[in-house]
Amino acid sequence: DEAPEHPHNKARGSFVEIDGVVQAAPAPRFSGTPSEIQGKPVAVGANTEEIVESLGLDLEALKASGAVGTAE
Repeated sequence: DEAPEHPHNKARGSFVEIDGVVQAAPAPRFSGTPSEIQGKPVAVGANTEEIVESLGLDLEALKASGAVGTAE
């Protein structure tokens, strides 16, 4: 909680806020090819099903075992 408010981090632009979520700014930073965050932050568990299925794993078995949850 303290890091985004530290004067050094503020001066360096080390943190950005997107849609109310404070997160680390892209790093490293290059003068010739600046980087930027490509989209909104994703809620925890919002893409669990997509990721598990893309890995070819059994989502229902993982849910039953308590290994994963979803944002339901």
